[in-house]
Amino acid sequence: MVNLVVAERLLLHGLMNMAGIRPYTVEIEPGTAMNFWIPSETITKPKKKDKKPRITAKPNKPAVVLVHGFAAEGIMTWQFQVGALTKKYAVYVPDLLFFGGSATDKPNRSPRFQAECLVAGLRKLGVEKCVVVGFSYGGMVAFKMAEMYPELVLGLVISGSILAMSESLSTTLLQELGVSSFSELLLPTSVKGLKALFSIAAHKKLRFPNRLLKDYLEVMFTNRKERSELLEGLVITNRDVTIPNFPQRIHLLWGENDRIFKLELAQSMKEQLGNGTTFESIKKAGHLVHLERPCVYNRCLKHIIASFLDSNELKK
Repeated sequence: MVNLVVAERLLLHGLMNMAGIRPYTVEIEPGTAMNFWIPSETITKPKKKDKKPRITAKPNKPAVVLVHGFAAEGIMTWQFQVGALTKKYAVYVPDLLFFGGSATDKPNRSPRFQAECLVAGLRKLGVEKCVVVGFSYGGMVAFKMAEMYPELVLGLVISGSILAMSESLSTTLLQELGVSSFSELLLPTSVKGLKALFSIAAHKKLRFPNRLLKDYLEVMFTNRKERSELLEGLVITNRDVTIPNFPQRIHLLWGENDRIFKLELAQSMKEQLGNGTTFESIKKAGHLVHLERPCVYNRCLKHIIASFLDSNELKK
């Protein structure tokens, strides 16, 4: 029997090709490789003697990097955003380590390590400056990218995420969500668990047939051991939480009804980050704001990226 999610992913890959991006695997270092979807014009088709396509050009448009969350790989997460951005921007969609074919034999599971590998991959792809859009787990990685590589990251758009997961915040969130661990919520093992995750993440009830949910579990929740370690690697002690002095502009783009990282948390983070940070919420949307209200989200996203271009060197 055909897995419906595999079939959907094949269709989605075709649509991404039509939008002008193609898959490319980058060896970050021996034992570590990351899969990216990158602008077609930056790679050549393989000749018969070549084993794989080659990077032959740097992006000829401003680069935008879309960093996914924890419940799906890059293309599934940003399926409604890619086509809206590729006309004006060179769009890069990475799969973080242990998602979508990306993997490492290194033991490090921190967002910092994800950020280091992602930046190394982008540089090998010829990206010198970019705006980074991060969702949920990907937002934490994006914050680390901006903190460590300000010469690369010239602006941040963050949705449904935080700077870091402290022990106290972790305890509070788990109590509010009614789960014993983030693995219980974010790595469901049953259709019932997946329904519970979607009910928390979405503003409106998502009605999917059990067959589709079962197929989604099979395809999207691989590397469970490593992903559980990623979740463990998120939590840091309260004393280790710091607020970096970001030189970049940061825009927080939120679902008004986000039940995981609530609006109040986003507003508090805006105050902590200072005057370089702006905030915007979208009504009738939860944690999955980019999927629930894609047209509104894309309009906001394009506006803020354009404003970043007007105020920094990304357009040069």
